[in-house]
Amino acid sequence: MKPVLFEFSFIKIYGYGLMIAIGIIAALLLLSYRGKKKKYNEENIWDMAILVIICGIVGGKVMYIITDIKFILKQPSILKNVGNGFVIYGAILGGVLAVYWYSRKKGWDTLSAFDLIIPSLPLAQGFGRIGCFLAGCCYGSVTTLPIGVEFKNSPFAPANLHLHPTQLYSSIFDFMLAIFLLWYDRRERKKGRLFSLYLIIYSIGRFLIEFLRDDPRGSISIFSTSQFISIFVVLIGVLLFNAQRIKSITRK
Repeated sequence: MKPVLFEFSFIKIYGYGLMIAIGIIAALLLLSYRGKKKKYNEENIWDMAILVIICGIVGGKVMYIITDIKFILKQPSILKNVGNGFVIYGAILGGVLAVYWYSRKKGWDTLSAFDLIIPSLPLAQGFGRIGCFLAGCCYGSVTTLPIGVEFKNSPFAPANLHLHPTQLYSSIFDFMLAIFLLWYDRRERKKGRLFSLYLIIYSIGRFLIEFLRDDPRGSISIFSTSQFISIFVVLIGVLLFNAQRIKSITRK
């Protein structure tokens, strides 16, 4: 919609990058606030956050290359644009591994650490999807609905077509998920429940929104790559949510 928000002489401020930066800052501030309330050492929280960001970026890039390898092999020129590609499930996996490693290193309860950090994730994602909208990537299919938008300056979306603003659908969903998780955290005391709910709800939402997307992306059988991954993430989330109940049943 508007890839370059501002331009000063030779400096260009890109909408996508700015929204990603705002999302990260908002996520860090929320994490810092929650960490203090839960009596975590602030320096350790920031160290973990930096590690999560780095591992999340690496994970997202690596999964992008893996899931889109068939396109890269057909069009080697895509490699020069790998920096623009990102798969959120790869970022989640990278972040999960970072939290697991750091919490074990510090002797923290791992599930509690996941619960601490997880509301920050959909908050950051919400801003990131606004960035996608400004850039025109991750666009939707053609629609006749009044909500359809036209992209005229995007290097990604086709011009002069009314498309579903799937980026905004995702952004609204992500912000609502962040609010719900914060609300739920005030009422739930069982460890791991917040993290598992994120896995379940986000994956269901992502699965449904994928039906409206029409940008080039990987596929597995009748599903997009993200839909295929979502199925397994939902199952993992359900198992984790009911972990204590499953343990009590197996002990009997």
